[in-house]
Amino acid sequence: MTRDTSPITGGSTVADGHTALTEADELADLRVERTPRPGRWIAIAVILVLVAMLGHALVTNARFQWSVVGQYLFNGFIFGGILRTLELTGLAMLIGVLGGIGLAVARLSENPILSYMSRLYIWFFRGTPVLVQVLILFNLSALFPRLSLGIPFGPDFISGSPNTFLQAFTTAVIALGFNEAAYMAEIVRGGLLAVHPGQRDAASAIGMTRLKSMRYIVLPQAMRIIIPSTGNEVIGMLKNTSIVSVIALPELLFSAQIIYSRTYQTIPLLLVASIWYLVMTTVLTLAQTRLERHYGRSDRSTATGVRSWSLLRSVRTSMPNRGATQ
Repeated sequence: MTRDTSPITGGSTVADGHTALTEADELADLRVERTPRPGRWIAIAVILVLVAMLGHALVTNARFQWSVVGQYLFNGFIFGGILRTLELTGLAMLIGVLGGIGLAVARLSENPILSYMSRLYIWFFRGTPVLVQVLILFNLSALFPRLSLGIPFGPDFISGSPNTFLQAFTTAVIALGFNEAAYMAEIVRGGLLAVHPGQRDAASAIGMTRLKSMRYIVLPQAMRIIIPSTGNEVIGMLKNTSIVSVIALPELLFSAQIIYSRTYQTIPLLLVASIWYLVMTTVLTLAQTRLERHYGRSDRSTATGVRSWSLLRSVRTSMPNRGATQ
């Protein structure tokens, strides 16, 4: 009687049709005993106690003034601040994403001037606080009392004070967008570098230009890495819009501040702003999750295919060897 040893399962099959004990059978017979983890239960108990204490304080402390929170939660002035916050977030992220893509491509460029200028831009805007950038841009007239647009060292087509062109809303959008472009540049650059260089070589081999290979080959694959970080940046931008309250732009936080400066109900109005920030960030998180699932379908399909092939191979190797002879 001949014996055929399987290199995959570690078991063996015999010619009379009876299957010997395989490694899978041995694992099935093992009894797994859970290791007691008292630390886990202690941590859960501590967390539950803390949550109960917080809930008790929220319910019993009359200084939260939940009736005032409900009164201003759907206030029209608050809704105006919410819309302005969303406008700031959308426009600033649009500038940031487009600028980030351009800066990332410039930094990876073989042109040393483009690469150096991109590095300089990223160094400056990441190295200084966005609050300082907003204030400098808002007070630009102190440096340049007059701005003009025209031919260099020639006639001017448009000229005037910076305060004429840079209103509070415009200043906020430009400052937040330019700052975000520096961070998005690094996110996009990381996604582009994660794509295997062979993809670019293959695109070049079939005659695709650098721009086409970037658009149709590299960027779609890099999106799986770019999307999660970009989602975090969008949520961060939504909250960073509160910074522009220093230039008296009535976004959500400043709208709440205007109300409580008149009613002296500081905590309830701050709670109203916090609730709406939580609602908006939750919606953005759900949208980010859907995008990640969309761009991660190929990974899940590949993983499912690998698991299915491994299962099929293990089943086939565990079947009796019909070619064995006695």
